[in-house]
Amino acid sequence: MSAVFSKPSLLQRVKPLFQGFDVPLLLAMAWLMGLGLMCMYSAGYDHGTRFVDHARNMVLAMGVLFVTAQVPPQRLMQLALPLYGIGVTLLIAVALFGITKKGATRWLYVGTQIQPSELLKIAVPLMLAWWFQKREGQLRLPDFIAAFVLLAVPVGLIAKQPDLGTSLLVLGAGLYVIFFAGLSWKLIIPAMLLAGAGITTLVFSEDQICQPDVKWVVLKDYQKDRVCTLLDPTKDPLGKGFHIIQGEIAIGSGGVTGKGFMKGTQTHLEFIPERTTDFIFAAYGEEFGLIGAAGLLIGFTALILRGLAIAHEAPTLFSRLLAGAITLSFFTYVFVNMGMVTGILPVVGVPLPFISYGGTAMVTLGLSLGMLMSIAKSRGGTQR
Repeated sequence: MSAVFSKPSLLQRVKPLFQGFDVPLLLAMAWLMGLGLMCMYSAGYDHGTRFVDHARNMVLAMGVLFVTAQVPPQRLMQLALPLYGIGVTLLIAVALFGITKKGATRWLYVGTQIQPSELLKIAVPLMLAWWFQKREGQLRLPDFIAAFVLLAVPVGLIAKQPDLGTSLLVLGAGLYVIFFAGLSWKLIIPAMLLAGAGITTLVFSEDQICQPDVKWVVLKDYQKDRVCTLLDPTKDPLGKGFHIIQGEIAIGSGGVTGKGFMKGTQTHLEFIPERTTDFIFAAYGEEFGLIGAAGLLIGFTALILRGLAIAHEAPTLFSRLLAGAITLSFFTYVFVNMGMVTGILPVVGVPLPFISYGGTAMVTLGLSLGMLMSIAKSRGGTQR
């Protein structure tokens, strides 16, 4: 008597790889990717191969997301310490042997040119989530102090390059983990009040502290110029204030409905600097107006709310902390990018997720969302 074994079809073999994917999260991503491709086609169709490259980067990011989503949170946790160690080591190597461009030493040559600070956007929240998972049930003040030290090392190394934008993103991701781990409001509220007092003082003393002969202790001269330009961009409308002024003009001229797809005059007459990268929201606002901007914000809001829901339902402390930090990091990206384009924050190099052009940023985005998707899959008992 011979036994007959049925060979599973290709669909049967592939189907388990897609089980557990969070559909609402995928829908929010699809909406944002569609808006990003549409905006990039308009802003970058006459800007080399930006549109084609942007689409390629999205495909690559989705591939990274799919692969990362197959890695269960337990395995991600095992990667935390090695990734953090490698990342900090590479940052030290950048400080010693890095490549300098335009006064900033941010890159390292290891057969190809890399920017190690991008790795820390992932490694820092992973490391801190791992740390608090190991200390679960016995958290004390020294544990939080140790977490701040783990955060301060890479942030300090990145800020020294100098790269204020990336250092703020890494700092934000780490602070989100520490906050979700249970940092007392007794420490948070005084820090917020101090920050508010500092900003108020800065605004009302702008005429005195922004004089050329006044040196700021913490920030470099170009960083001081960015803050002072934010406070009054009209002092140098054709120089340091040009980005902010043109961004505001473009968004304001879009009105409620916008000028129409591929009809943005500020965009296509080259008045908007970096119109496919950091200032792409100005090009988007000009062509699609308030209604288009609302549609974009709805997409980001849906993604963030869904990410927070995934964090809330995650099965372990590590998963909850990591999912929460990843989700609120998207809020940081969106708030900082839109804030600098609309003139409420200083100009820093922070891309708008899915919308701005950039291969490294897009891959990092896919990796982050892949980890979030992995955590979403683990809720359904598919963790391995």
